[in-house]
Amino acid sequence: MSGEESERSRLPFEPNKKRQKPAKTQSKPATQPQESAKQTEKKPSYTKKEMAIPQVVSQRMIRRVAVFCGVPTALGISALVVSYLLAIYSDIQLPPIAVLLVNMGLFGLGVLGITYGVLSASWDEEKVGSLLGLGEFNTNWGRMVEVWRETRQKNL
Repeated sequence: MSGEESERSRLPFEPNKKRQKPAKTQSKPATQPQESAKQTEKKPSYTKKEMAIPQVVSQRMIRRVAVFCGVPTALGISALVVSYLLAIYSDIQLPPIAVLLVNMGLFGLGVLGITYGVLSASWDEEKVGSLLGLGEFNTNWGRMVEVWRETRQKNL
């Protein structure tokens, strides 16, 4: 991958400078603790501001998670209440397995909504993104998979 390609796929709020990987140390005698202290001082560290997700992006993610997780979860709770009210105040008896499966499905969608809410938000501060966020989801999912692959290659 060229430097230009990696620059395009970089997160909008990702720090520009590259963190250097510390050199692998071999076992040394205990009489040289000053050298290891010098090595740890040379590591570039990012400030909290460089590592933090911008406030605009964070709020966008929270709104999306609230919608994509909140709606299915509220429907799951409502389904429980409706099935209870139907059983008490009418002669309609829903099979318990049907109520269980509907609730498991809705609560499961709520859990998936957390992930989708974060990944479907535009991670670019200036770009709001679309209503459903399908394009943003594809972009952010691709970034995530790329980082997983790079990490896996480095660990091999």
